[in-house]
Amino acid sequence: QVQLVESGGGLVQPGGSLRLSCATSGFTFTNYVMKWHRQTPGAEREFVASIEPFTTATNYADSVNGRFTISRRNAENTVYLQMNALKAEDTAVYYCVARNRYTRSEYWGQGTQVTVSS
Repeated sequence: QVQLVESGGGLVQPGGSLRLSCATSGFTFTNYVMKWHRQTPGAEREFVASIEPFTTATNYADSVNGRFTISRRNAENTVYLQMNALKAEDTAVYYCVARNRYTRSEYWGQGTQVTVSS
């Protein structure tokens, strides 16, 4: 069974940092581009970051570029999102997403809440 389990979310003050983890199983991790998306109630899900399986090529949304870093450990089937200089606007449920690099089908995790507030 495919599983994507996010962890590391929580409450942080503006300017603070959080590191999200996504532990996966049930699929061939290296066949998948790993992504993070986020969603605020009342809004559509927003792309945050992605990382290729082998080249380590990354893409970031303009809103997080320079503040967030996505990484992956293929041997551990795990992807991370280091979030620095957090803003209130970063408050959202963050989802780990696996996109098959060949078929472009996707698996989504259950999400983890990140709240940035003073």
